Amino acid sequence: MTSLNNIKYFLDNFETYSSKTALIWHGENYTYSQFLNKIAYWRGALREFSQGAIIGLESDFSPETIAILFALIEKNIIVVPLDINHSNKNSKKIEIAQLDYLIKVIKEEDIVITKISLAFDDKNPLYKNIQQNKVPGLVLFTSGSSGEPKAALHDFSKLLAKFYIKRNALLTINFLLFDHWGGLNTMFHILSNGGTVVVLDNRNPDYICELIEKYKAELLPTSPTFLNMLVLSRAYERHSLKSLKVISYGAEPMPESLLKHLNTLFPNIKLQQTYGLIELGVMRSQSQDNSSLWVKIGGEGFQTRVADGILQIKSDSAMLGYLNAKSPFTEDGWFITGDSVEVDGEYFKILGRKSEMINVGGEKVFPQEVENVILEISGVDDVMVYAESNVLTGKIVCAKIKYNGIETKADVVKMVKTYCRTKLESFKVPVKVLLVDTTFESDRFKKSRVNGN
Repeated sequence: MTSLNNIKYFLDNFETYSSKTALIWHGENYTYSQFLNKIAYWRGALREFSQGAIIGLESDFSPETIAILFALIEKNIIVVPLDINHSNKNSKKIEIAQLDYLIKVIKEEDIVITKISLAFDDKNPLYKNIQQNKVPGLVLFTSGSSGEPKAALHDFSKLLAKFYIKRNALLTINFLLFDHWGGLNTMFHILSNGGTVVVLDNRNPDYICELIEKYKAELLPTSPTFLNMLVLSRAYERHSLKSLKVISYGAEPMPESLLKHLNTLFPNIKLQQTYGLIELGVMRSQSQDNSSLWVKIGGEGFQTRVADGILQIKSDSAMLGYLNAKSPFTEDGWFITGDSVEVDGEYFKILGRKSEMINVGGEKVFPQEVENVILEISGVDDVMVYAESNVLTGKIVCAKIKYNGIETKADVVKMVKTYCRTKLESFKVPVKVLLVDTTFESDRFKKSRVNGN
């Protein structure tokens, strides 16, 4: 399908669903008909942009932002979503993506379009593929936690093709972020199937629970970090979540103890693990059961294999490449995910990123395994396992812990090490244990996949 047909498919659906509510934002309902009118307005307002232009869209989800996005796709623009909540980090991304223009949606009534004055005479050659084929493009950035963020260039029409297949659309809290495929994927899925997206002002547990109760939301796609915050805040006790049918989680490893606790708290809600990467998109997934971290991934358009313990994936909708980094594909076209996995028939268990593995004197330690054990200890609210250099072993295992008990620091450290020795091999036991007062939301998002990378 051509790009025009990509968008025609969506717009025809919007006509069909015209009287239904597409978006709920700031307490106001927007029907599909109203949404079509907004797209028509921006189609005219952006008429001077030419096919193949590279346009940054700095915003968060909102009716105007989504309408602008559809109008840009229709014009075969290369779109670069940027998070307006982190504008201070976007200048480097603007340079890497070689923007022609930046559209900044500060508020619905305050939208600024700026021509970028930086000299980008020699555009990245990867862009030629998009421009010559007259299709829309999409640039997504990795988190950059280990250096400069990598820019993944996609043929947007291939990512959109998956939405031609009709699926069930639940009333959904669009928790995931605007500048990553997880949030965009949720939005396109719901809107292509005539569902309703609840757009957020913030991602505070009480606020999320309030919206679930108010609008009787059925699906919450989120991250383990948020679910841990939800448990710690006990916001679920102050609001009714009985309308929720599914909580999907991904973007980072799920602690086994947290998954077990969520099953106890929400026995009637399906807990669905998801898997995706900025370079590939979100794959269809099926958890072995509600309490299992084993997941079947792939579905239409995806193939999987494991080489040297690392998951590899082949997909027609994979990115064309990085704008500023070497190709991560094998010679026969498989994407090397960097995720170490165990395999049980059709199911995978994600052990952690190979890059995060701690090498202790030649022995492999995955932080998630140690975190899972420490989280079994009563009073431990959160933990982050990391490495520090050591003269003798190269690296040692360290842990930051948020603890809510009354024991002294020395007693907690002793308790943690003693418990770990009963569950883990000696080289996996944390050598250094630090007690802290905060949870580790920002650190975890740095390591995320589709919700960060």
